[in-house]
Amino acid sequence: MARVTGIGGVFFKSKSDEKALAAWYQRHLGISLEAWGGAILRWPEDKAGDGGVTVWHVAAKSSEWFSPSESSFMINYRVDDLDALLAQLKADGVTIVKGPERHDNGSFAWILDPDENKLELWQPAAE
Repeated sequence: MARVTGIGGVFFKSKSDEKALAAWYQRHLGISLEAWGGAILRWPEDKAGDGGVTVWHVAAKSSEWFSPSESSFMINYRVDDLDALLAQLKADGVTIVKGPERHDNGSFAWILDPDENKLELWQPAAE
């Protein structure tokens, strides 16, 4: 049977100014933008010991996991130093919803972007 083998991209619509929102991601999360306005994230650049994985999950309609965002999606971004990134985000006035939390599979925190999309930040656990 033919099947999906991974996530080829993440695309979402801005509620306001798409260029300003992309610039926010570049400034606060270090996402390097290409000339066409998007980014290419390459697994070989991720230095975590898991070799790079992408988790896929469908949440229940009644889930509060994405709150306080009203979006029907949440993107989990892998990060290389969660504590340092959270300090930068806090200094820049970015809304930190929760975290950091430490779990067996790594450390997590949740923030809001300017369109009030909740983002999950994940620093994978060391192997």
